[in-house]
Amino acid sequence: MNCFGWEILKKLNKMAVKLSSIINTDELLKLNLSEIILIDARAGINAEENYNKEHLKGARYIDLNKDLATVEDPANGGRHPLPSFSKFSEVLSKLGILPSSHIIIYDDKNASNAASRFWWMLRAAGHAKVQVVNGGLQEAVKAGFPVSTEIETFEAAEKYPVLEWKLKTADIEEVEKVRNNSENIVIDVRDKNRFDGLTEPLDLIAGHIPGAVNVPFSENLDENGLFKPAEILAEKYNSVLENKPSENIIVHCGSGVTACHTLLAMDYAGIEIPKLYVGSWSEWSRNDREMATKEKQ
Repeated sequence: MNCFGWEILKKLNKMAVKLSSIINTDELLKLNLSEIILIDARAGINAEENYNKEHLKGARYIDLNKDLATVEDPANGGRHPLPSFSKFSEVLSKLGILPSSHIIIYDDKNASNAASRFWWMLRAAGHAKVQVVNGGLQEAVKAGFPVSTEIETFEAAEKYPVLEWKLKTADIEEVEKVRNNSENIVIDVRDKNRFDGLTEPLDLIAGHIPGAVNVPFSENLDENGLFKPAEILAEKYNSVLENKPSENIIVHCGSGVTACHTLLAMDYAGIEIPKLYVGSWSEWSRNDREMATKEKQ
């Protein structure tokens, strides 16, 4: 898209009424399917196979490894580094997404893999009308949303303008620089056992970045796997963040995917979205950097 098209995108986003980043299933059921683009962002080895077996009616599939990352060398960018702007633009166009599209995303892991990652990437690309289904696939099916085993057909869209990441990111050098600075907070959203170095199912070494604080993304959810109310999340994160500006806060996980769950929760709570360290522990642990465990603080 040319410069004129980019100006149209900016005007559309300014005019758009700010949507909640989370949509409950009762609200989803009221929407006209022809007026939204539903995205299945399930991840894992059998994700596409599971999508083909059954998905929410009308949903289009997106692949974490192929579409939302450029997997090359985990030591340089982590296991799920962001794709190039041109690649992401192609992905959006193939999905039929326009700057004006209302995008609704779900997965089967309470938005942690990889609905929140796609949400963050769309927001970072400047897309305003994007929401994540509260409770994901399971909650939508439970609420009576129709499912399908059919191959979904749709037309590609014109090239989507992705020129920059408008949301803030941090690289490994910035994390190294600020991790022990009292003016900054580095948040690790992995579960406590991984943070403490007691287990590591995905990366080569167990532990965490020294100076980081552990706030597991699972704490964003209630006992039913739904996001806690916005006011509860706001109270929680305002306490954690101690009124520090968003540019002084870095959120990470194993590879820049589940960290987006916490960024989603913060946005839902009305908190400005902090920086995402995309490389996260998968990059940090593969470089010659200081590491900590529960025993070695």
